[in-house]
Amino acid sequence: MKLFLKSCLLFLPLLLVAREATVEQLFSVQTVKVKKELISQKIKNYGFVKADDARMYDISPRFGGYVVKLYADKIYQKVKKGEPLVRVYSPEVFKAKDEYLNAYRYTRKRPNKGMLESARLKLELLNIKDSEIKAILKKGKAQANTTIYAPVDGYVFIKGIEKGSAFNAKAKLFQIVNLDEVWVEVKLFEEERARLSSTKNYELRFKGLKKVYKTDKKLLYPELDPKVATLTLRLRIDNDNHELFPGMYSTVTSLKNEKEQLVLPTTAVIRKNGTFYVFMIGEFAGEYEPLEIQVKVIDANHYAVLGGLSEGDEVVNNALFMMDSDAQINGLY
Repeated sequence: MKLFLKSCLLFLPLLLVAREATVEQLFSVQTVKVKKELISQKIKNYGFVKADDARMYDISPRFGGYVVKLYADKIYQKVKKGEPLVRVYSPEVFKAKDEYLNAYRYTRKRPNKGMLESARLKLELLNIKDSEIKAILKKGKAQANTTIYAPVDGYVFIKGIEKGSAFNAKAKLFQIVNLDEVWVEVKLFEEERARLSSTKNYELRFKGLKKVYKTDKKLLYPELDPKVATLTLRLRIDNDNHELFPGMYSTVTSLKNEKEQLVLPTTAVIRKNGTFYVFMIGEFAGEYEPLEIQVKVIDANHYAVLGGLSEGDEVVNNALFMMDSDAQINGLY
């Protein structure tokens, strides 16, 4: 038996006093299709952003010296790979350059490959760039000053010198941090460890940012914090646009037991006497038929369809109280 919207005539006297737009809205039937979605159990935790240890670079010269010119003169200054950070004078480097030049001149008259290689190796062990070593021979003169360059793109997180500073060998002049990827560290209680094996993907949200970050790159630290009895889960996040900075807090959603399911919005399902129904689209305009289905709650806005419908089926998504009234009048329940 098919259901038609005959009972709407019962409301006609009331509708006559309403504006035309209101009447059209009441009789406008919206539909929705049953579709497959990736559904999972969602569990929330909290974490904070931390710089990736593998992307932190210390600039610690193998020689002592003095600052001649400071290019990276501000903390958190952004630098690019190959950009000069500081120009220095080092008596040790200047002497090694001079020895290399003298060895080159000597071996041109009295060939001695080992002697020249030994002089060059000394400069290489002091971490002098190849281009600077070649410039010694090209110019025929040892330059007194040496320039230190940024090894990667990043930000100056530590600046240990000022203009005119003296420094010793191995002193940390700069720390450059590359933020193309960052870590988010999440604290978990011991009992939460069991669900990690069934959790593959994670969604991360940050205050003030619309983008939802997703990752499946994780590592559980093999150490328990005895003070608060928590484990640390590390998630690796792509951060090409550099919107994430160390110290930012994140809401971390674990997507547990992910699987595809048929889904309908709660607005498309009506419950009567413990049974769930939808209204299927009929063959003709304005024709609808109630259909019993089996569902389970996913969240406040969605049902997972367990039986009675297939992917692509089209059902009514609004005005279900009118459909329900007609179905009762026509004896379809």
